[in-house]
Amino acid sequence: MSQTAKYEILYIIRPNIDEAEKTALVERFDNILKDNGAEVTESKDWAKRRLAYEIKGYREGLYRLVHLTSSDAAAINEFDRLAKINENILRHMIVREDD
Repeated sequence: MSQTAKYEILYIIRPNIDEAEKTALVERFDNILKDNGAEVTESKDWAKRRLAYEIKGYREGLYRLVHLTSSDAAAINEFDRLAKINENILRHMIVREDD
């Protein structure tokens, strides 16, 4: 039996996305996690920040922070896979939190 782990995902959305598109993107990625067995405990906008270096021509990005718990790596793997190929997500980072 696998044990439940806590994760934190931080992803950067391109700054020139319109509000409706951003809402749909956030909903889609929260649902990817939920549909694959994760429980999203928090999903919130963090801030619009200047990037340390240019990414895909952008100097700033919209940071999104997600906290979740999951007993199966499928949710994390699927999020990771889809975030890598989504043109609206500039970067993402997934961290497993220790208890």
